[in-house]
Amino acid sequence: MMQVYYEYDTPFGKITVISDGKAVIAVKREGHIIPEGKKEADTFTDMAAKQLDEYFAGKRKGFDVPICPRGTDFQRSAWAALQKIPYGETRSYKQVAEMLGNPDASRAVGMANNKNPIWIIIPCHRVIGSNGSLVGYAGGTDMKRRLLELEKRD
Repeated sequence: MMQVYYEYDTPFGKITVISDGKAVIAVKREGHIIPEGKKEADTFTDMAAKQLDEYFAGKRKGFDVPICPRGTDFQRSAWAALQKIPYGETRSYKQVAEMLGNPDASRAVGMANNKNPIWIIIPCHRVIGSNGSLVGYAGGTDMKRRLLELEKRD
């Protein structure tokens, strides 16, 4: 199946959801992706958009839309670890590396976060510096702060 993408408005700006017809393969903020394929919604883009709307409204703490992030084996393992960080909590890059059984892989975890193709659903915004600082977020520290504050509202 050919890739499709669709743009949705959110309280955090426009997002683009990309599907391969079997799962969501990317969720990106406006200006962070040049989508390929046909501009049309499908079951997966609509499901992701609905779940993200619920998340932004504070009504959803986890996602169950099928996803299939494309990356190296290490990146996919790091992204799987991120999905285990509970809503409203944070972990340091070192803690994520330890979750992967490789405590010296903090920098590699940071690089995997930087390549995260599925914004918010794979919650790289929940990873912070070991000193608690909001470091290393592609959307900028202001966006990271806003997402973490959203999760603390409950």
